[in-house]
Amino acid sequence: MSPDLKYLAFTAMLTAALWIPYIVCQVKTNGGLKPPNYVDPAPRPVPLWGTRAHRAYLNAVETFAPFAALVIVAHLAGKANAMTAFWAGCYFWLRLVHAAVYLLGIPLIRTIIFTLGYVAIVGLFWEVIK
Repeated sequence: MSPDLKYLAFTAMLTAALWIPYIVCQVKTNGGLKPPNYVDPAPRPVPLWGTRAHRAYLNAVETFAPFAALVIVAHLAGKANAMTAFWAGCYFWLRLVHAAVYLLGIPLIRTIIFTLGYVAIVGLFWEVIK
């Protein structure tokens, strides 16, 4: 498996697992779901770290699609190379750090890490279209 696809798989697993801190917070704060919760899906109140956990998960889901599409296009088009591997690796590690920083509530670092993740997506795009 190419490094690009390996980092795509790692990022998919990271994204798939980021719901766990939010659910842990929900259960710790409000207990398990009860039948009325299925009828009324309104979010139950959680501490700020739980809200940040939920936003970190949603943010990861929102940015995963362009990353995945570009890695797959690079692979299918025969454009995967050392630079696409570099950008895919950067994206994965930046998303991992972003999730941790988001959960911890560190605002300026979070923004910088998010922006660098976007730069990694742009780098993948450039490698695909050049």
